[in-house]
Amino acid sequence: MRVRRARGMRRGRRPVRIRTGPPWRSRRALLLLSCVPGLAAVVALVLCATGVERRAEARPAHALAARPATSHHAPRPHIVPRSVWATGTGEANGVARTPPPARYDDKVVAVFIHHTDSPNSYDCADAPRIIRYLAAGQTGVRDWDDIGYNFLVDRCGTIYEGRAGGVDRPVTGAHTQGFNHRTSGIAALGTFTAGVRVPPAMAHAIAALAAWKLGLAGVDPRASVKLVSSNSYSRYPTGTTAALPAVAGHNEGYMTSCPGAALTAELPAIRSEAARLQGRLTPSPSPSPSPEVDPHRSL
Repeated sequence: MRVRRARGMRRGRRPVRIRTGPPWRSRRALLLLSCVPGLAAVVALVLCATGVERRAEARPAHALAARPATSHHAPRPHIVPRSVWATGTGEANGVARTPPPARYDDKVVAVFIHHTDSPNSYDCADAPRIIRYLAAGQTGVRDWDDIGYNFLVDRCGTIYEGRAGGVDRPVTGAHTQGFNHRTSGIAALGTFTAGVRVPPAMAHAIAALAAWKLGLAGVDPRASVKLVSSNSYSRYPTGTTAALPAVAGHNEGYMTSCPGAALTAELPAIRSEAARLQGRLTPSPSPSPSPEVDPHRSL
């Protein structure tokens, strides 16, 4: 630092020091302060880039490609209400005018396919009369509270509501001894033993109905499901958990030849068609049926 002597200053007096520039520390401080904006920007960029990179690393790779689960609901097919076949009937005809209160499960995870073991050579216009006859036999001779099947399908592919309680609800039926809970019974009007042709319209209607009912619970028609036997008269002792096809023949759960060899042979195609109607395009294996002989029985 230079010291200048003030004008008019006498010799011998202490000189007055006038600072003409900042010391070296002050200059460096000023230099740093002048660089702060640029330095702050660089630091901010580094921190920002580091944060983004760390967040990207913390996010799992599959999360970037995640998509919502696909819903495999099939459209509801046309279903003729039970009033069409039950209207005008009374106790004298073996069918109650007012059905008893329905029982319900939480959902339907499997359907059992049956045949009614009745003549095949019927006019489809007579289907309501045939269903009424079947209902009268089950509620009269067998003393059931209502027709056991949840649905019936004629050879023209018309679907009828069977057991009362609501077609879109998980009504507990009386169609497969030991496995009436969480299942729905679909009966084909006719007898489909070996060598009998299953009408394509009937097979398609069964597939459409199975696709819709199982789709309500998100069940793949080609899959196997676990069901608990409620009756030792079935193929499995009471309380046994059995793995059964989601679209099963009556003979999968009970010792019977139902739904007949011809309709049993159609089940793989029915499962595939039901899966297609649900929008499932990936193939999936389905279990093979194991038929035996015995008449229909149900709870």
